[in-house]
Amino acid sequence: MTTTSSASGSTPPAGRSRPFFWEEAADDWRSAYEEGRRPEFSEYVARSLRALREGVGREAGTVPAMRSVHRVSLRDDGADRLPDRYVAEHCTLTLFGLHQHTASEPVHRPGVGLGTACLLLRRSEALTEAAVERRLIAAATAQDLHELVQHLQRLVPLLQQAGVGLDYTRLFREMTAWHGPDRDRVLRAWGLQYTDPGTPAPAEGQADEETDGHERAPYWVTFEPGSPDAGAELAALRSGTGREPGTVASMWPFHRTRMASEWRNKGSLTRDLAAEHTALTLFARHQQTHDRRMHVTANSPGTAVGLLARKAATDSEGKAATAALERRFGHLLTSADADELAMHLRSFTPLLNRAGVGLDYDLLRTALRTWDDPRRPHAVDRFRQRWDRDFHTTVTASS
Repeated sequence: MTTTSSASGSTPPAGRSRPFFWEEAADDWRSAYEEGRRPEFSEYVARSLRALREGVGREAGTVPAMRSVHRVSLRDDGADRLPDRYVAEHCTLTLFGLHQHTASEPVHRPGVGLGTACLLLRRSEALTEAAVERRLIAAATAQDLHELVQHLQRLVPLLQQAGVGLDYTRLFREMTAWHGPDRDRVLRAWGLQYTDPGTPAPAEGQADEETDGHERAPYWVTFEPGSPDAGAELAALRSGTGREPGTVASMWPFHRTRMASEWRNKGSLTRDLAAEHTALTLFARHQQTHDRRMHVTANSPGTAVGLLARKAATDSEGKAATAALERRFGHLLTSADADELAMHLRSFTPLLNRAGVGLDYDLLRTALRTWDDPRRPHAVDRFRQRWDRDFHTTVTASS
């Protein structure tokens, strides 16, 4: 099994008097190695690992041999229901037991989240990219903790075979949060870790044209309308409409956002991620039913709505339709923030789709992430002026 450097991670945080068992097991092995002895687990750890495997598929608190390895205490308060933390620890222990089984080195690796582990599994080529994504997405869309554990029970042996470890302390916390308000952050962290492009994040305030050029092209640039998977991909992206960015597992394979590693691990919701999420969902709704790409470079929203207005001018309603579009476009230009801008863009998307008018989604993403950015106070004025000029230039241009 391949060794990766990591901190011990065995020092318990405030409020916990003893490290978790998986932390103790890693320290047990490491102590033997550092003392020059044959690196192996002690009899206590080996015996406890056997007890953990006995608990696979069994209800928390019903396996006597596991009681000594629990660190979450049970209070004798007469409650019928076990605490969520105790159940989460039971699940984490059994997964750790499966993962550590037959592995010669510790599989608890501080700092390696589930998304990162799946990324390493994909890079190991032990499974195809599609197979890894299916397993990660299945885990992320689990309806409850029991279903999540079932998916992870099938995943961790694959991690073990590929020599990929996992931060079990982090996994325990994520399982504890699975039914609470922090679940979105857990999901976003998994997705961001898995889609890590392996390139540095832009410095704060760095303009797009200043980046190093290694960023993967966004999905709307590489989209192939005639590909066999095009319909399914667009449907996956449309499922993210109105949902919190980064939490829609079916969208993860299409994200390209760069971000510092510590932000990924925290599941941070950044302007870049929110802008890409919105642009992806808009593009998916715009692209459907078309056999040519609806991402058209240099077609700003002003140009696109101007083309709609020109088309409307030839219809029976004529000037009234053009005036209505101009009013709606004026509301878009006066959007107070990126959320309002996204709302108005969503209202135009069906019109652009029906008319077959394209839009520059690179430009759109940049606008969405800088529209109300206090670090770039003049960006919104530049967009408003350019788009307004594009609109009137397009409307008045001769056919």
